[in-house]
Amino acid sequence: MASTAGSASGMQNDRVTIDMKIGQMLIAGFRGLEVKPAMPIIEEIKAFHLGGVILYDRDVMTGSPVRNVKSPQQVSDLVAGLQVASEIPLLVTIDQEGGLVDRLRPDRGFPSSLSASYLGGKNDLDLTRRRAGAMASNLRQIGVNLNLAPVVDLNVNPNNPIIGRRKRSFSDDPTIVTAHAKAFVEAHHEHDVLCCLKHFPGHGSSATDSHLGFTEVTDSWTPNELIPYTNLINSNHADTVMISHVFHEKLEPEYPATLSRRIITGMLREKMGYDGVVISDDLQMGAISKHYGFESALRNAINAGTDLITLGNNQVFEEGLIGRAFMLIKDMIEDGRIPTERVEEAYGRVRRLKGLG
Repeated sequence: MASTAGSASGMQNDRVTIDMKIGQMLIAGFRGLEVKPAMPIIEEIKAFHLGGVILYDRDVMTGSPVRNVKSPQQVSDLVAGLQVASEIPLLVTIDQEGGLVDRLRPDRGFPSSLSASYLGGKNDLDLTRRRAGAMASNLRQIGVNLNLAPVVDLNVNPNNPIIGRRKRSFSDDPTIVTAHAKAFVEAHHEHDVLCCLKHFPGHGSSATDSHLGFTEVTDSWTPNELIPYTNLINSNHADTVMISHVFHEKLEPEYPATLSRRIITGMLREKMGYDGVVISDDLQMGAISKHYGFESALRNAINAGTDLITLGNNQVFEEGLIGRAFMLIKDMIEDGRIPTERVEEAYGRVRRLKGLG
């Protein structure tokens, strides 16, 4: 799906440097409503060849209700300005699930949305398709080309603070989740918007929120949580897959899923046959940042099989974060801690996702 292809000159094989390949692995969050020449994100796009950006409605760190989203025209202008600054077309991402996870809200001039829980409860696939189509049409109009949705977690624990209570799951039934996720993805594809299945291998059974800290699912997770992924991969409805920060001791005794080669490469790629782009959940979330050093997290996530590293810079804000991540990755490639082949593999997948060959 050539959703980002425009001026692809920066992706010609004979011009691609290792710096470009590293940069294409990074998705950056940023502050600002409009493009300005000295804006840090513009400098980072140009200096580090960023693969993409992620838009947020509010700034968690400061408590400001406005970060990147004020109105449809404002977002459209912002995204257009970011694309102009980038030699390589950007993935412009957002968490627009519907319901409570709704970055584009009616009070800012955007259409209303329905939660996955509501749609799954109605179990009317035509309704899901229509609402997802309206959402995707709006995303395309403002320049967003990758929606970090749908959630395909099963509603195993209705009291789960980040999935169940927030009405983010279609159902506890994998058949219903699969059907509605498929309708959601197909509706987005009709408007040339990519999707992301999340949060692999399943966040629906957890009792805690991985945004805040360590999230254990060893005793609550079941293999049924893989069924929607298996179905959607096999039916070619998995543009990208986001890996969660959950910890499952029996699947991986040492690391959370985001940092686990056993889970990403062993389970998702080798056992389930997925060869598309793997996206990390935000590496600044508490489940990672409170337990692993930044350098270690980057190394393990990439070596585990992650192709796109998300650095939202929102829950916490670090000036110069993107440059630091870029240089750490480059240093680890140069000294062999990250194999060059792993970066080449990730770059190839991102290139295909962007429709650039």
